[in-house]
Amino acid sequence: MVTRRPYHHGDLRTALVEAAYGVVARGGPEALSLRELAQSLEVSSGAPYRHFPDRQALLAEVAARGFAELTEAYGRAQTGAPDAHAAMRETARAYLALAFSSPGLFRLMFGSDILGAHAPPDLLQRAAEAWEALYRAVAALDPGADEATMKRRAITGWSTLHGFIALVQGGRLKSFMTEPLTEAELMDAILDKTLSES
Repeated sequence: MVTRRPYHHGDLRTALVEAAYGVVARGGPEALSLRELAQSLEVSSGAPYRHFPDRQALLAEVAARGFAELTEAYGRAQTGAPDAHAAMRETARAYLALAFSSPGLFRLMFGSDILGAHAPPDLLQRAAEAWEALYRAVAALDPGADEATMKRRAITGWSTLHGFIALVQGGRLKSFMTEPLTEAELMDAILDKTLSES
């Protein structure tokens, strides 16, 4: 007989989000199964549905947590920097760090339809906060620029980072393309280009 783990009210929701976060960070959104998650937590297969109506709702909660953590990472990067240029560079590094340390979570946040038409308000709010933190770093480089210029710089800089991530994660950067650049030199080149767009 399988022993089911007892959870106090509210504890299972937290455990589900925590466990789902780990699954997604390692394997991406496609790796998440509510049935397998329930088994790993030693609860009935129906227990997750008392807290989340479906798999997508749980993924939205995981993505919201990811955006909140990215916002915090941006904040640390900007607070600890000696000037606006360094703050922008470290903010860009925080984005790259998420992509390369948790590629599955990054794919959920930036490569899926999780922010589509039916995204819950809390998720949209967390995504907006992350964007605002990135935008603040761009705006600080040239406080006198108008909003349209700032938006253009933020979008083009972000696109540079995102394109580099896509190339690396897709295995498209071959040694004949990058040599003699070291990995650190290539990363610095991408950061320099991001800053030049900002």
